[in-house]
Amino acid sequence: MDQLLLGIGTRLQHSQHGPGVIVAVKYATYIVSFINVGVKEIDKTDSHLEEIFPENVSAEIETHSDIEKSLLKILRLWGGLSENVPLGEKWNKGTMLLQPFDKSLKPKEIPISDFFHKIVMLRDRLRVLEQNINSSKNLSDEEKVNLQQYITRCYGSLTTFNLLFRDKEHWFVGDKGGSSQE
Repeated sequence: MDQLLLGIGTRLQHSQHGPGVIVAVKYATYIVSFINVGVKEIDKTDSHLEEIFPENVSAEIETHSDIEKSLLKILRLWGGLSENVPLGEKWNKGTMLLQPFDKSLKPKEIPISDFFHKIVMLRDRLRVLEQNINSSKNLSDEEKVNLQQYITRCYGSLTTFNLLFRDKEHWFVGDKGGSSQE
């Protein structure tokens, strides 16, 4: 299956794991809560994954729509919470020194952990923006793809900061055909 661009709350059917709901979205994967097997991380390109469209849902499940809408609202509200992303050990307790070219001006020293926190917040906000675009009912598929390309370029512009992350799984990833990672 081509890479799906789905948001939190989307109902899915997986040929191996059964029915589930997306509870989180990462760059290349979905975190899906499956009824039968619990929470699993599934690649967006997984060929066993299929979106369940409302017209294919039984009347019994449709009666829960108000509860589902409330749950989606809660997930969106709390989805903005940033995950705990560890800074690379070599940067712990380190500082950044911003030195102006003009030596008569005072340099600015910033704890790397503060700068890193801002980078992680930016990444999280880009992810929320991406989810909102993908779940928007007001945008056409073409508009969603165009906006998604801008977000991908933003991720690509931020790959320089990947050296601050302890774990590669938290890195920014831009266009795979473009520039290389650090």
